[in-house]
Amino acid sequence: MTAPFNFGQLRFLKALTEALFHGADMVITADQVVANICELFEKVGGTKLDEIRFSLIATEVVLGGPFFTEDDVAGRAEKLKDRLQNSQVNLFQDMARLRGIIYACYYGHWQPGLEPGDQDVNAANPVHRQIGFTLPKHRLRGDGELCITPVYGREIDPAHVLGADSVADEYDVVVIGSGAGGGVAAFNLAARGYKVLIVEAGPFYPSHAITHHELDMVANLYKHGALQTSTNRDFVVFQGRCVGGSSTINNGICLRVKEDGRTHPDAQDVLAKWRSIGAPIDEADFHKSYDAVRDKLQMGQAEPRSGRHNGTHLTRGWRAYAATSDDPRDRRAPADWFVKNFGPPNTENACAYCGYCNSGCPYGRRMGIAQTYLPEACRDHHARILPGTKADEIVWQTAIDGRREAEAVKLILPDGSKKLVRTRVGVVVACGTIASSKLLDRSDISGTGYQVSLNVASPVVALMPDGVGGNAWDEDQMTSYVDCADFLLESHFQPPMSMASLMPGWFGDHSQRMKNFGRVHSAGILFPADRRGQIVDGKLRFALDVQDDLPMLRRAMATLTKVHFAAGAVECYPALAVGQRVTPDMDIDAFFRDAIRQQDDVTLSSSHPHGGNAINEDPQYGIVDPECRVHGTTNVLVTDASVFPSCIRVNAQWTTMAMAQYATGRHDPFG
Repeated sequence: MTAPFNFGQLRFLKALTEALFHGADMVITADQVVANICELFEKVGGTKLDEIRFSLIATEVVLGGPFFTEDDVAGRAEKLKDRLQNSQVNLFQDMARLRGIIYACYYGHWQPGLEPGDQDVNAANPVHRQIGFTLPKHRLRGDGELCITPVYGREIDPAHVLGADSVADEYDVVVIGSGAGGGVAAFNLAARGYKVLIVEAGPFYPSHAITHHELDMVANLYKHGALQTSTNRDFVVFQGRCVGGSSTINNGICLRVKEDGRTHPDAQDVLAKWRSIGAPIDEADFHKSYDAVRDKLQMGQAEPRSGRHNGTHLTRGWRAYAATSDDPRDRRAPADWFVKNFGPPNTENACAYCGYCNSGCPYGRRMGIAQTYLPEACRDHHARILPGTKADEIVWQTAIDGRREAEAVKLILPDGSKKLVRTRVGVVVACGTIASSKLLDRSDISGTGYQVSLNVASPVVALMPDGVGGNAWDEDQMTSYVDCADFLLESHFQPPMSMASLMPGWFGDHSQRMKNFGRVHSAGILFPADRRGQIVDGKLRFALDVQDDLPMLRRAMATLTKVHFAAGAVECYPALAVGQRVTPDMDIDAFFRDAIRQQDDVTLSSSHPHGGNAINEDPQYGIVDPECRVHGTTNVLVTDASVFPSCIRVNAQWTTMAMAQYATGRHDPFG
């Protein structure tokens, strides 16, 4: 493979790395960090590599061109502070996000061993030693704790994964996408006796091929190597691109849009909202669909031992905060453990809380789509999976009633060749909000990709007193939440590479915060940005509403900061571009009013894009009808989160699965 960067770009990357670590101790060289960056982008490739090349050129110009690399490290750091860290210019704030990539490629350093992901070799990883981190294999656990060992027998049989040369010319149903929506639909349709082909753009990675080499996993399992952004680069959008989709690399969070005792009583009733805008969903049937998915995935409440440090920190802090709050809604806010599809809980196969959920579970303990619906669909009902393959277009014919009818799907195979696969019965589109919108648009379905919603997330990290709280990295990444009606607070903690990319701060401040890896706790806000986005030229254009969303963002981050202090934090580091520190004696509300003037001022992300191909009875206002069939067609369904008519406010995994169950499990949609 061609090296991703030329000599000048490599020279600039090294100079930039040295400057970002000014005032910090580096236990690997800047050259090694640059090598790690190259390794990442060699695997990611494509348009994202083109973007980073352009960004490097533009950033070097902004920092002074060749004079930047010729300056000493202190001079370079000063230029970074003046022109990027403290800038209010949107373009320069976008360039400043290069720091996250460089810090990730320092703290994601991995020493190669005899086998991929060799934990024995990396027991001596100098970066891990610098921050006091221990890989799962070498952690000591006492009585009542689970050993971090693999569980076998849940994976897809490789014999059921096709190569390009073994794809038939015709199937009953082609399901495009193997994640939450596609996997459930494929299982239900195969169980009805249809011959089903499941097409997945990403690779096939069974659990035991996954490792704790974060850089390698995000490059291979995420779309654009977890570097996918909105067109303005203000939002990082995390999506899985592998067999099992995002259910392979998520935290297994399962929340209904409405549930007594677990949803704030003042929260918007999502299904009622849908009915009011022309998308009636039978509520009783929809909750039965939730139940069917729950039973298949053997969901259960996260075990307290799996969130014994960071998870309890959030709920303990919330109770202390709510007890003194003058907002009556705070006293009604549910604060509880997540229901998850890891395990199942309280069994010997339960989640062993290694803390690497977002880069995949190497231990086969996740009950994701690739461990439940897909292997059963293949083993028991003869479905087959074709990975590494892009669905390029749906080919139409005219049905007897004049509507369009899917006749075939054009595929781009792993070797780049094209193949037309005919469908005798129908097509299911379930490749995610962005990809489904693009596919339908390429297939001459007009109006796709409008009114996309995001559950917007942003973290606040808290430094605890020395010796208080335990190592938050030795547990499940996300275990507890608080529903505050307008927004959620969610506990989370990441392994070194991911934590470094979200840890606020620059230069020595960032390094010191990472050295306190065993003393920090972390949580994030999650708030609904309802129908603010659009898919334009295949990319997500998204902006927060200045009047509605920005005040909520400020209020949510201020609330979470106060909760951290109520739990005993010494200082907090909200995910602000400048990297400010917040202390308990400050006017926290005033601080966030001043610090967040525009969305560029804060690091924002989402793992839950939804909408774009909304359900509506009227084809003028939606792409699919209430049964998830594309308007004007006889045999094309959309069963992913892109059909949600408005923002669902909570993690989208379970609701997406329930929607696919609702569309394909209650009755035969092609019968």
